[in-house]
Amino acid sequence: MIAVLQRVREARVEVANQVVGAIGPGLLVLVCAERGDTDAEADKLLAKMLKLRIFSDAAGKMNQSVQDTAGGLLLVSQFTLAADTTGGNRPSFTQAAAPDEGRRLYDYLVAQARKVHPEVATGQFAADMQVHLVNDGPVTIPMRMAPAVVV
Repeated sequence: MIAVLQRVREARVEVANQVVGAIGPGLLVLVCAERGDTDAEADKLLAKMLKLRIFSDAAGKMNQSVQDTAGGLLLVSQFTLAADTTGGNRPSFTQAAAPDEGRRLYDYLVAQARKVHPEVATGQFAADMQVHLVNDGPVTIPMRMAPAVVV
């Protein structure tokens, strides 16, 4: 799975001019399931994003996680993170999971997040979304959880 984490002061997602998800301070996470991803990659991604120390402590050092700060999580599905731009001017998205599997993994990630984190908001899978955010820092962290290699 691929994710882009953005530390935000606030963020929201709109669909058809209606807010479908919003948070105050926390993490906006753009998420893409790739072909071959399983629940295990979603679990690893969630564990890492919840513990990643990218929030400032009292001394101004990035030493706290979103869990430490009780920040919100806004999870937004974005298949375009799997774009392959090596073959010309039109990106290929063949590495993105098929829509049914992408939705299943996104829904799984959201359900798991809601079990362990108090504030989880979402975008709307496969919708035309407008994402509004105030990036804090700015702090933007790309992450990739690759499937385990079987030897």
